[in-house]
Formats: sequence, C-alpha cells, structure tokens
Amino acid sequence: MRAFANVHPAVSMTYFLSVLLISMFLPHPILQTEALIGGALFCATLKKRGRAGDIGFYLILFVMIAITNPLFSHNGVTILFFLNGNPMTFEAFLYGISLAGMVVGVLLWCKAYSEIMTSDKFLYLFGKAVPKLSLVLSTALRFIPSYLRMSRQVGRAQKAMGLYAGKSLTDRVKNRMRVLAALVAWSLENAMDTSASMKARGYGKKGRTSFSLFRFRRSDGILLGACIFLLALPIVGAALGVTEFNYYPRVDKIETSFMALVIYTALGLLSLLPFILEVKEAVLWKYYRSKI
Repeated sequence: MRAFANVHPAVSMTYFLSVLLISMFLPHPILQTEALIGGALFCATLKKRGRAGDIGFYLILFVMIAITNPLFSHNGVTILFFLNGNPMTFEAFLYGISLAGMVVGVLLWCKAYSEIMTSDKFLYLFGKAVPKLSLVLSTALRFIPSYLRMSRQVGRAQKAMGLYAGKSLTDRVKNRMRVLAALVAWSLENAMDTSASMKARGYGKKGRTSFSLFRFRRSDGILLGACIFLLALPIVGAALGVTEFNYYPRVDKIETSFMALVIYTALGLLSLLPFILEVKEAVLWKYYRSKI
C-alpha cells in the first residue's frame, strides 16, 4: 500500500520541496538527523526489494564523506591527532558527519520523490505552464530507472543466447559494449517514439485539454496546511537565529529553549509524516482484511 502516493501532486511536490530545503539549507545536527531518519523510514516503506544493497550503499557513502572531510579540512581548535603532519580536529570530524548525514538524507528524499512523483503527476502540475520544459524534465527523471531496467533485460537476453560464456576481460568488455550499443539504440528510438506520440496528441498546443484523475480533496487540504505550518516554524527559527549552528572554530551548544524544542518537534513531525501515513494505511488494511 502507498498512502502518500494517493495524495494530490501539488501537495506531494510541496512536501518534498519543504523537506529538501530544510535538509540542504539548515545545517543543524538535530534537524538533519530528523530529516535523515524520516527519509530512511519512508524509503523503507516504499521499496521492499533490494533493501540490503541500499543500506550498504548509503552506509559506505556516509562513512566515506565523514572520513574524507577531516582529511582535507583542518579547521577547528580541538586537535585529536596528527596525520602526515596535518592536524585531525574534532570539529572537522563532526562537520564531516553532519555533511554525510545531509548528503545521504537528500539522496533518500530524492529517491522517495522519484517513487512518488511519477511523470504523469509532473506533467499534470507543469504541463500547461511550461509544456516543453516539463516534458523534458519528466523524460529525464524517468530515464535513469528505465535505462537500468532495460539494461537488465538486455543483459539477461544476451546471457540466454550464450554471449557471456567467455570469462576473459576482453570478452566481458565486448559483451558490455554490445549491451551499451543496444541501450543507445533503444533510447534513441524511444525518444523518437515519444516525440511523435506527443506531437500527434497535440501536446503543448493552445486550448488542448487533458484527462486527469487527480482531485484535490479535503484531506489534501488538511495535509497541505499541516506541511506549510510545520515548514513555517523552522523558517521562523532560522530567521530568528534559533537554528543557527557552527562547527568552527568550536562546536556550538545545541539550543534547548522552548522555541528550539518547538522547531525540533515540528520538523520531526514533518519528516515522519509520510511514514505515519503509510503505517496508518497498513494497519487499516490489515484490520479490514481481518474482518473479511
């Protein structure tokens, strides 16, 4: 079940933009941790297969970014040890962890965005305002997953034909190049078919109408209002300097005032909102199935 996928596209777009803006432009450790946890839980509810590989990739990326920062940045006053004559500081390590959390969190939310905001939703939102740009962006957003899916299909087909029997490096390179050539031909043909199809349908012409199943319901309005309210609190806190946090030259203390706690709670609820909806939908689904 995907409860958040049934939300109106305008609400989904507003939500993802809100979380991404907070994650990228408010470098506060608590806010970034909440955004990271919310994105991880949401992605876990969306994708059932390949979780182990995803977890491994994000963990490796997190560790690499966290370790790389103190190797190149030697700012800070708390020196832990020296490496090749360069000081490794406590502040640089903490900033590397914060930067790694921000990057991984943004990637997780972008992954969730690609699962929820399909091409038809994107065209519904921007097709009339900027038809050509929206078509290009929609095609680009779905190109990578389609390309990977077709790559697996071509690889399996060629393997069934016995083209991967050779184990030498030369044979593997030739086979990969053969797959790449098939993918390039497929992508070009697919682009031409899409262009001809959209042109035949009168896409982008003035007065053209389009069928859509999206309807803005009362629940969408409540969810949109909640997103705007929960987003406004961190923005106000940033304007007042409550969410300001510095790692250099010394790590600041985490603000624990009433306003700061309200902001932490607001962003925590905002980050966990899709996960809460998915869990609620799953519980209701199991409950109704038990009544059958």
